[in-house]
Amino acid sequence: MNVLHSIAELASVPGPAYLAVGVFDGVHRGHQAVVQRAMDDARREPGGHAVTVLFDPHPMKVLRPDAAPRLLTSTRHKLKVLASMGVAHALVIPFDLEFSRTPPEVFIANLCGACRPLRQICVGYDWSFGKGRAGNVDLLTRLGRTMNFTCVGLPPVVAADGVQISSTLIRAAVEAGELARATELLGREFTILGTVMEGRKLGRTLGFPTANLAAHNEQFPPNGVYAAVAWLGGKEYAGVINLGLRPTVSEGEPERLLELNVFDFDGDLYGMEIEVAFRAYLRTERKFAGLDELKAQIARDCDAAREALRGKS
Repeated sequence: MNVLHSIAELASVPGPAYLAVGVFDGVHRGHQAVVQRAMDDARREPGGHAVTVLFDPHPMKVLRPDAAPRLLTSTRHKLKVLASMGVAHALVIPFDLEFSRTPPEVFIANLCGACRPLRQICVGYDWSFGKGRAGNVDLLTRLGRTMNFTCVGLPPVVAADGVQISSTLIRAAVEAGELARATELLGREFTILGTVMEGRKLGRTLGFPTANLAAHNEQFPPNGVYAAVAWLGGKEYAGVINLGLRPTVSEGEPERLLELNVFDFDGDLYGMEIEVAFRAYLRTERKFAGLDELKAQIARDCDAAREALRGKS
């Protein structure tokens, strides 16, 4: 994927540009519809190129940090999901207070001036942008008439039960542990992307080496032990996750950790980027009398995870 980091770099994308613009937290089915429409329309014009335009960080992190949502996907995770959809070009616009004060007309004029040329902007029907969130589909339509591009405002995508799909709805499902529901709304399996950081190596001494994952996501399912699937180095591995405070071995102030035991893997994981999916909930996290009892339970958890994953293969 060709990742651009400024509006000016749009000039490097040859031919008519079809922009899919949004925050895209979660890259759920509604977001996918916006991106897919831009890609489909670009393919119909010789030389047309679709570009997905997103913002980093999430605008609410800058404008109202106390009310900002827990992210379903970091920017890195979004780009990974978009690449899996076949997105060839993405523009990640740095979002700060100065940028937030840009009038919507100026923002669109900047996009139009950089493209060679701008042919279309595709957004969700309720997307708002620019200073005071004054920009919307109506304004985009009017600007398109004068700047010679087309605005496409897609209607909401609804779930099978008629509920409008949104990032807020998916966050609530993940937080409640309703991962099948989250998968339905996302249009893909809920996953967490993270980087393996060095830990205390306690799992190794117990015979079950674990990878402590510094997650790029902010929204987690409930604490507990899960059968999991992990993708690393282009391969898929079965495993078991402990998400929680590790009450048996924690020292001092407990810290919520995501620990992953990857089955049938031999190698150094430190610094590697891993994506994990929570395939089955096995049990709640609890405190054990000592390390021997904990070790015995981990062995049972591994057996239970293997069995659960066999049933889902």
